[in-house]
Amino acid sequence: MAHDVRKAEEDEGPRLPSARGPVSAAVEEYLRGAGPPPGSQDIAGASVYGDDLQLALYLCYELHYRGFAGVPESCEWDPDLLRVRAALEHRFLTALRADAPAHDSVEDALADLLVEPVDGDGVSHYLSAEGELWQVREYAAQRSLYHLKEADPHAWVLPRLWGRAKAGMAAVEFDEYGGGRPDRVHARLFADLMTDLGLDTTYGHYLDQGAAEALATVNLMSLLGLHRALRGALVGHFAAVEITSSPASRRLADAMRRTGAGPAAEHFYDEHVEADAVHEQVVRHEVVGGLLAEEPQLAPDVTFGIDVTGHLEDRFADRLLGAWRRGRTSLHQGPRSVIPHIS
Repeated sequence: MAHDVRKAEEDEGPRLPSARGPVSAAVEEYLRGAGPPPGSQDIAGASVYGDDLQLALYLCYELHYRGFAGVPESCEWDPDLLRVRAALEHRFLTALRADAPAHDSVEDALADLLVEPVDGDGVSHYLSAEGELWQVREYAAQRSLYHLKEADPHAWVLPRLWGRAKAGMAAVEFDEYGGGRPDRVHARLFADLMTDLGLDTTYGHYLDQGAAEALATVNLMSLLGLHRALRGALVGHFAAVEITSSPASRRLADAMRRTGAGPAAEHFYDEHVEADAVHEQVVRHEVVGGLLAEEPQLAPDVTFGIDVTGHLEDRFADRLLGAWRRGRTSLHQGPRSVIPHIS
């Protein structure tokens, strides 16, 4: 499929964000049909965890979700762009394998997830104990890049599973999608949270303000979900998210109440306290247990998925807390950013 064969009509979707360097700029120009894709030297020279590479990778992945306004749907499978995505993914995955702390086994990794530190210093601890409303709003804006597509990245793994693992994963996903009720879809509940906080609920609205560390957490889910070879890592990632969600959600619900965020904001996290406590058991015993019963050779991949999730979440927490403790915004301050009041 040649890139210059483009649909006459424009596709609906969020607008393309402002570029953050030569790689993301070239990707955007290519999506507009106005220039060549980025070269290998630019990709090799970009910081792996930096704004330019992470935004470029996010742009490539978003074509598999809702796309962008003015970008033809045919770009999703454009061969030149897929080669760019592969090069970006290779750099990202190589760095993750080198940098993420490694557990010796799935059992050890899961056991550590189940232990809550006595003196926690994470984002949910901070917001619960001392966070201000503007910080709650920033957190919600950055997390909206995932929560407005909640469960979608994980759904990619369903065709790659079978037996207990597939059944367990489908059961959890069914809950994430509201159990058949559109008003209870978790993405809808998060949009209601954003309304309480006075934030724009348009899908992708805060992409321009998302920090590189926030983009990386979403890119990880897409990376693992879109590659069959990484299905074990996706299951490990999913386990890490679900097992740690309930206690963190309890603290975030407290933060919403303490800062007066609003009833829908409180409800989103209250819902996750209850739902994810149940999901934890299903994920550990059915999804992880079922996968490893069928494919025991994937145990190192499951462990990697758990470890790399913690690695990127720690980087995201460092970004937020490092800024907030200095009284500064954690948001990316690009040309379309409005600081400190989120538009």
